Amino acid sequence: MGSYDEDTAFLGQKGPFFALLFFLLNAIYISTGLHGLYIVFVGASPSHHCRVPEGNLSEEWMRAVIPEEMVNGKLQASQCWRYSLETVGNLSAHGVSPQDLNLTDINLERCVDGWRYSTDTFSSTIVSEWDLVCDSKWRVPFATSTLYMGYLLGSLVSGQLSDRFGRKKVLFTSLAAEALLMFAQSFSHSWLLFCLLYFFVGTFQISLYLTAFVLGSEVLSKSLRVLFTTLGAFLHYCIGYMVLPWIAFAVRDWRILLRVLSGVTVVYVPLWWLIPESPRWLLSQGRVLESEAIVREAAKKNKVPAPEVIFSQVKEAGSQCHQYSVLDVLRTSEIRKTTFMCLLLWMAINIGYFGLSLNTANLSGDPFLNCFLSAVTEVPAYIVSTFLLKSCPRRPVLSAFLIIGGGFLLLLQMIPDIRAHNTHTTQHSRPVLSAFLIIGGGFLLLLQMIPDSKSSQHTHNTTQHTQHSRPVLSAFLIIGGGFLLLLQMIPDRGGFLLLLQMIPDSKSSQHTHTHTHTTQHNTTQHNTTQHNTTQHNTADPCSQLSSL
Repeated sequence: MGSYDEDTAFLGQKGPFFALLFFLLNAIYISTGLHGLYIVFVGASPSHHCRVPEGNLSEEWMRAVIPEEMVNGKLQASQCWRYSLETVGNLSAHGVSPQDLNLTDINLERCVDGWRYSTDTFSSTIVSEWDLVCDSKWRVPFATSTLYMGYLLGSLVSGQLSDRFGRKKVLFTSLAAEALLMFAQSFSHSWLLFCLLYFFVGTFQISLYLTAFVLGSEVLSKSLRVLFTTLGAFLHYCIGYMVLPWIAFAVRDWRILLRVLSGVTVVYVPLWWLIPESPRWLLSQGRVLESEAIVREAAKKNKVPAPEVIFSQVKEAGSQCHQYSVLDVLRTSEIRKTTFMCLLLWMAINIGYFGLSLNTANLSGDPFLNCFLSAVTEVPAYIVSTFLLKSCPRRPVLSAFLIIGGGFLLLLQMIPDIRAHNTHTTQHSRPVLSAFLIIGGGFLLLLQMIPDSKSSQHTHNTTQHTQHSRPVLSAFLIIGGGFLLLLQMIPDRGGFLLLLQMIPDSKSSQHTHTHTHTTQHNTTQHNTTQHNTTQHNTADPCSQLSSL
């Protein structure tokens, strides 16, 4: 008995069967891009400040009751504090103007009446609905983490389930379950329920991703298999990622957005009758006749004759097939070492990738444009990596990009903080910083596409490695320079700083108002002096404040 590829070689490398299956499996990956990062918009934090009940304060005090603080070099209204409403109310009742006082003498209090949120960008998010700000701000990143907790569970069980029940059943069960859970998530009445449902969304989402990957690897021809696993799946994921901000731009309410995204899954229902089960898996289960039926149908669509007997000796060999489990990756020291290294590399790469993607809404500029640009930067990375896999050895390329990607992150520490400089400096710093960040982000994305392969060491000798690597390195240098030049032609937008969230945030939980209060104090002293000079009989506002 030959291998599966040898037994099905008569199907050829191309044909309508393989082309249709290639297109349909890639189409499924568009949904993973749509559903993978919607938390960027669902969990976005709109501008907000303490809610102040109306009716008790004058118009002047309504504007002054929220203190100002310095954030990222800019003066803005405090998001978590307000001046004591009781004190301010008494001052307003006595006719005292905010300009007559040093506001630093007034005690601060928390937002006991809740918050008022801006609806300029988002009409509703989980942040504005459940007040996930200030002391509850940690709940948003925790909600995001529940998705990846689900990824962990799904990664562990999806392979076992697809080995037992079949690739096709697990694929479409995961697709349907993910859509239903997202729809149910849109009706969440609490943050806790949202997180619980998000956990299972992640479980089925990664199960869908991995099962589709395995199914394509087993059913497609050898040439299309390589294209599918290197460019097709990742590029179509990126297409879904690029479409997501456009849908979010049109639908600004988080509940409706989730319902729209889950509803899109309906278009995949007909694929149940178009995507076959994996003939390889059927053979491993001893279901030879079903496997042959699928292969004969493929031969019919490809218009090639099929032999009378395709898998002649499978029945005898099927009972002797060894069953593998997840524990097999830990049985020997060599496999344990390889497994540990792969886990370590994937952790480092995913921290960089999702650290960028999940924080696009927190960058300055338009959040929808930021997300779209983040997705666009992945396209050249996927395309170039496909050529790298064909022409370069895996390990040297992987090592090189790890060093280069990490080097760009280190370079960020050498670039002055643009928030601490004036506008003129900022205009010159942003294009340079953007160039470093986009190129560095591209290198990080490339790392995901380059698997480790020992066989590559026997494919090329040292001279061939060098000959292939130099043009590739030159190409990246040219592309990097091109990005730098293009950025000079693009209007200044903070959205291009795709790694800006990697720079330590200068904000702290302490609400310091030193600069503002000093300015107010000096202005108050000047105004008070003029006031006392022109009206000697006017009572001192500070004495009124102390009496209150």
